[in-house]
Order: sequence, then structure tokens, then C-alpha cells
Amino acid sequence: MTVALDRDERTVVVENASFRWAYQFVSFGLLILVGYRSFARGEAAWDLMALVVLGGVVASAYQWSQKVLTVRWLVNGLAGMFVAAAIAALVVWLRS
Repeated sequence: MTVALDRDERTVVVENASFRWAYQFVSFGLLILVGYRSFARGEAAWDLMALVVLGGVVASAYQWSQKVLTVRWLVNGLAGMFVAAAIAALVVWLRS
């Protein structure tokens, strides 16, 4: 008697890769819309930016709860936040 498997390790890997691609597509799409709203239309786009940031926070919180994050990840994350804040400050300074 043979049992047909609906899901195996390869299926899980492919599904996770597809979720990663979808998340990156949505995140970068939202960032493009934030830039368009801000620069082309002069509107505040905090609602879209909050979706991008909160999406990252949710993913990071889940990974933290599962204990898969490392000190290197933390250092890289903090460095990324610092660089983003510096670029944001530079953009605000240049636009004023």
C-alpha cells in the first residue's frame, strides 16, 4: 500500500521561498508608494510606512520568540536603523 504525500520538505522550502518573495514585493512596493506620495504629491505617507515597519517587527518578533536570531542579526539590524535614520535626517534637512 502506498501513501501519497501532499507535502514534503521540498514543498515547505518552496512555500517559504514564495512567502519571502511576496513579502519583499509588497514591502518594496509600499516603499515606492511612500516615496511617490512624499516627493511627487507632497503627501504624508505614514500609514504606508507603518505597514512596512510593522511587517518587519512582526517577522522579527516571531523569529525572536522562536530563538533563531543571533547577536550578528541584532548588530546588523541596529546598524540598518541607524543608517536609515541618518538618511531620513539628511532628506529632511535637504528639503527644508
